[in-house]
Amino acid sequence: MSVNPEQEQEIESLRAEANVTRRVTSQGLEQILYEVLPVLNHGFVRVLDYMGDDGAVVQAARVSYGKGTRRVSEDQGLINYLMRHRHSTPFEMCEIKYHVKLPIFVARQWIRHRTANVNEYSARYSILDREFYVPEPEHLAAQATNNRQGRSDVLTGDDNTRVLNLLREDAQRNYAHYQEMLNLDDNGKVLDDSRTGLARELARMNLSLNYYSQWYWKIDLHNLLHFLSLRADAHAQFEIREYADVMMDTVEKWVPQTFAAFQDYRMGGTHLSAKGLEVVKRMLDGEDVTQPDSGLSKREWVEMMAQLGREG
Repeated sequence: MSVNPEQEQEIESLRAEANVTRRVTSQGLEQILYEVLPVLNHGFVRVLDYMGDDGAVVQAARVSYGKGTRRVSEDQGLINYLMRHRHSTPFEMCEIKYHVKLPIFVARQWIRHRTANVNEYSARYSILDREFYVPEPEHLAAQATNNRQGRSDVLTGDDNTRVLNLLREDAQRNYAHYQEMLNLDDNGKVLDDSRTGLARELARMNLSLNYYSQWYWKIDLHNLLHFLSLRADAHAQFEIREYADVMMDTVEKWVPQTFAAFQDYRMGGTHLSAKGLEVVKRMLDGEDVTQPDSGLSKREWVEMMAQLGREG
């Protein structure tokens, strides 16, 4: 994990300051506000600001019911109901803002979730740090043969060592060329007064995707939970999953009742198609259903059997 001296000073100053407010606060989240939560080798997640808590979700839901309708006595029961029946708008009443430092290739996956407000560090204006991500040896895996976007077995022996060396050497060489094109030394000083450095917006294109960028990312709770349901899933790429796991912890501190419902109905639950539900009913009636007579494709059948904890 890396923060520069200016960021360290800012973090210390922010965490030392206390503000009096009439707004609802989350005590769990207040404990880690502004704190650097390390991810990967140089990355981090920080919570910068938030609005609302579990009570805001409940309040919004009860307003939407209107007068004369039945009120749910337990807040957790209402939140469970909202989560179970996919009533998303009450969760949109809460928002959170993160500061994230992440490899560029992770950022390009992340930005596909177009439901947040994003402001990224500009390499046209500033110079990127000499910080790049290289996987740990145990995460350096071969391409899966049955999944075009997945990993297979971990590379071993000389293959593992060779790839790690290539990744490090390429990143270091590219950064050295980046500095050379900018006409700067390691301390950001001009190397040769007699020549002009290349524009930053052009020099940056030489850097590899494992270099780190940073951004502020603000999102409402409903869309954050959707992001986490995909990126904290076991099928997500390891690197983005590491960020999602850290963010899951921040959500649990922020809105513990909503987080419990999310774990129960989203992360720990499952969804069946109409055909899949019919298969389950037939099984409960004692019928020995097989894939050919289920009406499901082989892939759907295997996935459903895995969801039910049975062999396909």
